[in-house]
Amino acid sequence: MGPFLLPYREARIDAYVVVGVPLRRYEGKVGLKRLQAEVGEVRQKEDSMARIPIATRESVPENQRAAFDEMAQRTGSVPQHGPGAVMIHVPEAQRLAGQLSNYLRNESSLPQKVQELAMLVTARELDCQHIWNSHADSGRRAGLSDALVDALRDKRDLPNPAPDEAAVVNYGQEFFRTHHVSRGSFQAAQEQFGVQGLVELTILMGYYGLLAFNVNAFDTDLVPQRTELILPV
Repeated sequence: MGPFLLPYREARIDAYVVVGVPLRRYEGKVGLKRLQAEVGEVRQKEDSMARIPIATRESVPENQRAAFDEMAQRTGSVPQHGPGAVMIHVPEAQRLAGQLSNYLRNESSLPQKVQELAMLVTARELDCQHIWNSHADSGRRAGLSDALVDALRDKRDLPNPAPDEAAVVNYGQEFFRTHHVSRGSFQAAQEQFGVQGLVELTILMGYYGLLAFNVNAFDTDLVPQRTELILPV
């Protein structure tokens, strides 16, 4: 599916976003004309990511091609969206990052609901469309309420969060917004998850910060089968 325009109503203006290309938004009739021209240009380069070409075996470092082959064989294709599409350009780095991801997702002491909430907090604070789109639904399926996910997306006060949910949100928001965690938020998180869990929570948010940095810096495309509303940024 190629890129297309998605209009939506704001308070006193019509705004447009491009679905299927990196998020951009222009307002009014002038913006619509600019977007229509941009969509035409994007359709001519659908085989490329926004800022760098899609990785190939020939484009990665020669001494890392075995790792490239292994990952491409395991997944069935070379990733074209999200952080994997960036990190595959350095296959050994992606392989090692994948080992950390495997521990965090499958071996840490944190319940899946807490993991998904940590990912969503990180995505929302870093305005990472790809991670949000990838985890909003899985967060709901892990036990997060629609009301909580929607409040996070819209940056509204959370509707009666459980103590573990409040601890995760406060911990992540404080760090990403102030680059520091207060004693109160630290203690609340430690009481919920213990020392091991809090260390794992911190590493998990840091890891998804790494992924968001790759997505946002390289301006990678959203997957065509997008299911979630675009984050208001």
